[in-house]
Amino acid sequence: IVAEALERYDTVGIDCVAMNANDLVCVGAEPIALLDYIAVEEADPEMLTAIAEGLRAGAEAAGIEIPGGELAQLPELVRGHPSPRGFDLVGTCAGIVALDRVVTGAAIEPGDAVVGLPASGIHSNGLTLARNALPDLTETPPELDGRSVGEELLVPTAIYVRAILALLTEPEIQIRGLAHITGDGLLNLLRLHAEIGYRIDVPLPVPPIFDLIAERSETDPAELYEVFNMGCGFCCVVPAEQAAAAVKLLEGFYPGTAAIGSVTAEAGLVELPGVGLAGRRGHGFAPA
Repeated sequence: IVAEALERYDTVGIDCVAMNANDLVCVGAEPIALLDYIAVEEADPEMLTAIAEGLRAGAEAAGIEIPGGELAQLPELVRGHPSPRGFDLVGTCAGIVALDRVVTGAAIEPGDAVVGLPASGIHSNGLTLARNALPDLTETPPELDGRSVGEELLVPTAIYVRAILALLTEPEIQIRGLAHITGDGLLNLLRLHAEIGYRIDVPLPVPPIFDLIAERSETDPAELYEVFNMGCGFCCVVPAEQAAAAVKLLEGFYPGTAAIGSVTAEAGLVELPGVGLAGRRGHGFAPA
């Protein structure tokens, strides 16, 4: 909707690739190809060219190919904001991994370290709340350093594939778990192993866009940390003694990467003591 309102379509293709490839690499797989499907209200050549350029840029960043795709013009089903610029972009990604190299999270133990990679922005989750909090997409709040609200919301989702593949091929570092931080925020860590929990003592810095959303919408911290990534786009779980080496490698791709917490024996619980929250998957965060 933001892309349609601003008539800027060159970043949504990157988001499509990112959401697919970042999820796929979480099992230790190397993404190799993506197929796309675009349903449009009206086949506008300029819009489609911009979307395709984003897909190309995303594929290049992820190191994958796009061998094919499909376009459907469905004016009775797709409506834009404004009409007739409506579109629905879908992708399916395939990858390869040896069966004995699949990362499931089963090896995670209490005491392991959690390493966080910084997000590039809001990524692809929470846009409804963001738009409701900041309805004027042309506004340029001082907190955003000259960027408009719309420009900030369209910053593409970071693609972590090359960084994580480099980590997976480092023989001195054992990767015990990988999590793409999307909807549900850091509660996504609980996908990795049902019998453990996480304590995030030193979260990554929160980007200004989230503080601005909180201020304008009066959204409480619990909901913010459920809806948004809050500055952390991806997490790796490694043995504590290997955390420094993992951070050093990943910082070469994403400056600001840091050890943010540890694994606990509190099954199914994510604790954020710095912001006074604790949460369980399916129940969300609440004041601790």
